[in-house]
Amino acid sequence: MQNDILFYEKQRFTQWWLWLILFAVNSIFVYGCYQQIILGQEFGDKPMSNVGILVALSVVALITFLFYSLKLETIIKADGIYVRFFPFHVVYKKYTWDTIEKVYVRQYKPITEYGGWGLRYGVFGNGNALNVSGNQGLQIIFNNTTTMLLIGTKKPEELQAAITKIKTVD
Repeated sequence: MQNDILFYEKQRFTQWWLWLILFAVNSIFVYGCYQQIILGQEFGDKPMSNVGILVALSVVALITFLFYSLKLETIIKADGIYVRFFPFHVVYKKYTWDTIEKVYVRQYKPITEYGGWGLRYGVFGNGNALNVSGNQGLQIIFNNTTTMLLIGTKKPEELQAAITKIKTVD
């Protein structure tokens, strides 16, 4: 049972409004490149240089690719909790049960408690958070009691069942 996966979840940024904004910004820069570089007409009242508009398009495209590649993965096993927020964490971060004082699924307020979604560091005194959407998460309080981590989830019932199963095995 040590290597059995009791819970697995992979989440991505799927908010329609985020993708609409990224699509719109990319479209503006693609059109600007087309108009200025291909057609030879200046784009805007104060046009950038051709190199500048290509650099701006590249930056916007890279930001879009970053959002596309972001994924939050959570695994619960008998030996601990594994989490990674790719591409910021290439390998899984493992939290063994002996380092955890308390763990439970809870509802939270992403904006007021953590300042939004993503890779969040405890600027509001609530510990760190890894989340991509929603308002449900796995709250982890570590033995040193000064460190907390919240991992967002879209499967709170399944996650709670896995945590309950681990607690009954101990």
